[in-house]
Order: sequence, then structure tokens, then C-alpha cells
Amino acid sequence: MIKVVIVEDNKIINESLSLLINKAAGFSCAGSFLDCESMLKKVKDLKPDILLMDIKLPGMNGIDGVKIVKGILPDLNILMLTIHEENDLIFDALCAGACGYLVKKTHPERLLEAIQEAYEGGAPMSSHIARKVTLFFQNKKKLAEDSTLLTDRELEILKELIKGKTYYSIAMTLNISKDTVRFHIKKIYKKLHVHSQAEAVAKAIKKGYV
Repeated sequence: MIKVVIVEDNKIINESLSLLINKAAGFSCAGSFLDCESMLKKVKDLKPDILLMDIKLPGMNGIDGVKIVKGILPDLNILMLTIHEENDLIFDALCAGACGYLVKKTHPERLLEAIQEAYEGGAPMSSHIARKVTLFFQNKKKLAEDSTLLTDRELEILKELIKGKTYYSIAMTLNISKDTVRFHIKKIYKKLHVHSQAEAVAKAIKKGYV
């Protein structure tokens, strides 16, 4: 039985998804929520296999919700289910930890197939979303030219940041002091024109720096 949790602020869509999942053989809706905050209070106890997450929500948005959920349940498979198809939102969601990205006009049968695919380790996406991702990687070399702004050491540290490592862990891995790590990260932020680790990681992945 694949246990699914839903976060969708439109009550009609929320109820329709819950009904679809509960009626399908081998699927169960373990919980449905209208916002991230409510879901975050209960998701650990619900222990879902799949989380269906909208992006534009009241209060915390879905992408920030993904980041927090992955901190609570790192192995949880999260599928974005949204009306939004902008490139930035797609890549922000994937960088945050989502394993797939579907639009709400996805046929119910295809949605169930996508949930099954994600459960089995796949990365389901609506066809035109997958096309955008493919084009992004085809252009990755072109976008990566700016990576020459970063030194080899800065690129090493950036790779470790992408793995989610702490400053202390990076220092141990690269055999340098934590202060040295902090110094390089400040330079990375300045060169990439970002102000946080999350921004640096997202930009590095989007631009193909690493």
C-alpha cells in the first residue's frame, strides 16, 4: 500500500485527489492538508511514502515546505503538483528536493502512475516539464562559462555545500580550518551575488557551475 499525503489549498482539488487515491487499488491517502504548516506538524507521525505538494499556498510556499520536510524525512519522495510551469519554480523545486514535477491538468490515471513511479525510485514529470529540464542540461555547458569566476578551492567547497555538509564537515573533508571554509564561502556568495547557502546551491546547479 502506497501511503500518500496531500498539500493543496483548493478544497475541491484536495478532496478530489484524496478520493482518487483512496479509490485506487494499492493506494491510500494518509492525510490531506490545506497548508504546509499543518502538514509539517503531523508528517513525521503519518510516515507517508509520497507527498503531493502544491507550490503557491497560504503562508509557507511549497518549495520552502519541501526543504523543511526533507530535513524531517530525508528519504520521502515528493511530487510537485501545481499549475505553475515557470523555469525558476521547476528548478527551485527540484533543487529543494522534489523528485518529480507535474501540472494539475495531468490525467488522473497518469497521476497514479506517476505516484507509483516515484515510489519505485523514478522522477516523473509532465512531458513539457521534462522537455524544459532536458533543454536546460543541453545548454549547461554554455551556462557554465561563468564558473571560471570561482577558484578550484571555491568550487570544491561549493560541491560540498550542495551535498548539504556543515562548515565543520567541509573543513574536515578538505583538511582546512572552519574559518577558512567561512572565508571562501563569503567570497562565493559575493561572486555569485547571493546571500545564503540555499541561494548559492540553487544558482550553482542552475548555472551548471558544478
